[in-house]
Amino acid sequence: MFIRPARRLSDLDFGPGETQKQGKVPAIPATAYAEFRRHARPAATLHEGRTDAPPERLLHVVWQHQRLRRDALRTADGRHLTVLHPGFASREPGPDFRSALIQFDAAPPATGDIEVDLQSAGWRGHGHDRNPAFRQVILHVVWETGGKETLPTLALKDVLDAPLTVLAEWLGSESAQQLPLELTGQCHGPLKELSAETLRELLHQAAHTRLQAKASAFAARARHAGWEQSLWEGLFRALGYKHNPWPLQRLAEVIAPLRAAGQAGQSALHWQARLLGIAGLLPADTADFKSQISNVKSTELRRLWDIWWRDRDQFADAILPRTAWRFAGIRPANHPQRRLALAAHWLAAGDLPARIERWFTTQFPDHALASALLEAMQPPGDDFWSRHWTFNSAPMPKPQPLLGSTRATDLAINVILPWLWSRASAGGNETLRREAERRYLAWPAAEDNAILKLARQRLLGGRPLPKPLTAALQQGLLQVVRDFCDHSNAICEQCQFPTFVQQLSKSVG
Repeated sequence: MFIRPARRLSDLDFGPGETQKQGKVPAIPATAYAEFRRHARPAATLHEGRTDAPPERLLHVVWQHQRLRRDALRTADGRHLTVLHPGFASREPGPDFRSALIQFDAAPPATGDIEVDLQSAGWRGHGHDRNPAFRQVILHVVWETGGKETLPTLALKDVLDAPLTVLAEWLGSESAQQLPLELTGQCHGPLKELSAETLRELLHQAAHTRLQAKASAFAARARHAGWEQSLWEGLFRALGYKHNPWPLQRLAEVIAPLRAAGQAGQSALHWQARLLGIAGLLPADTADFKSQISNVKSTELRRLWDIWWRDRDQFADAILPRTAWRFAGIRPANHPQRRLALAAHWLAAGDLPARIERWFTTQFPDHALASALLEAMQPPGDDFWSRHWTFNSAPMPKPQPLLGSTRATDLAINVILPWLWSRASAGGNETLRREAERRYLAWPAAEDNAILKLARQRLLGGRPLPKPLTAALQQGLLQVVRDFCDHSNAICEQCQFPTFVQQLSKSVG
């Protein structure tokens, strides 16, 4: 790709009469900024007619905004293509767009995923043909085709609605960074008409539904395993984040007899060896240990192995295969090794449920709820894991806590408060049940994520959630997505939520 080098503002020729005159401050030329921007921004200087393909990022945005001659779309095998919805951009491992709705010739519309590559050979070259995450791909979007296509393929090179130079310039605009208005949900209009107060109440009701659903799951598990075990399973599952909840839950089930036998008071190092060993995240045997130990910059693995090899036979039938874990796309802080180190400290202390209950029965100002819970759950410093994300990671410049405020909020909203609400409801304690609800509604906002961002764009058209922003408002929005968006397609066919919001707007208007 040819990119014209950027020039300095002082290099630009603004024409006669526009330079500084002796003793006078010149007026800024009317086109100064636009001219400088045109020369300084590489994305705006793509040249058409070159054989190089444009950046793949440009193809992604072109597809999302459908900057195409939509009546001229034909697949490589000659079928006419109608794009009813391009799908939703995904930042997770897997296809680039999810839940697209397209139609080939006069066939019934098909729902599935879209993958975007520069060349059609990328499908095999990137291993998509062997990756189960790509099984729902129904269209391969490329710059130009070449070779034998293994699935329906659309080349964009000859169907753009503007020259590459124009599209590259548009790529840097605000409109290109946002979800196209025509891709917003049908409830966007009705929701836009609601006042901030009504929208808050609506989302609070949806959040309460979410709280009850989570609490019901805890109650169901408690009937079979007891309240404390249901809490531990919820905590472990949450430590798995979105990638590894089930392997973590399995570990909580395996260690339940050990806790019941009074072994919770063993050292954190012993619990780390046991958890990491059962998880299959320690060397499998002596030979494996010797091959790994040379790559570890500390003695931590040796210390754990010296404990684990004595216990290994006891848990031989419960050791998880490494294939049970997903490591792709995991942030370092969310790696299972470090999360299990945190859980080991909780188990070693032996009193985590009691600390949670003391926190719940102690009165705090709303602004101090989160920090007080974090303090109750924060383990002491760990010589190794306070400075490492994994066994093989380089030491961090300064110690980091094993539990951060973001994860503490996730634990509070998804595990601790629903568990407390469920216990209070089962025991008929109305005062404690209402206190759990109050804390749930008052909790500070959680970390933003891709689902929330898309929901705000689709349902609210980019409108911010009411202030003050709380985790309950986020939970309510997620519940709407779960209850309605997940049960309709991308163009909201047969979704009843827009009608409900319209009726709600009239009733409060």
